[in-house]
Amino acid sequence: MKAEEKIRTVLAEQQECWNKGDIDCFMQGYWNSDSLRFIGKSGVNYGWQATLDSYKKSYPDKAAMGKLEFDILNVELVGTENCLVTGKWKLIREADEPNGLFTLIWKRFGDEWKIIYDHSS
Repeated sequence: MKAEEKIRTVLAEQQECWNKGDIDCFMQGYWNSDSLRFIGKSGVNYGWQATLDSYKKSYPDKAAMGKLEFDILNVELVGTENCLVTGKWKLIREADEPNGLFTLIWKRFGDEWKIIYDHSS
């Protein structure tokens, strides 16, 4: 399977996990390291655990999580070990539909691809 296919598969799995209300499952797409970077509306999180904690605080239940939809705009390999992905995200909830853009940097670890940097706005 090519890098782009693997990355799109991970994103589809993350979307499925999110829509089941399972943030722990969703986080499996991220690099489990203190070097993970996540930039969002509340600032910068350094590390996998801090990112998980932030997600759980911001989305305490399935209703707050809503239904996640990704629209992948571009997947671009940067060498053989890294990939840049840009796209749109949207949450469909009963009261609103927040949405925005994201830029993800992925790194290949053996046969797996993980998000090492996420800037979502």
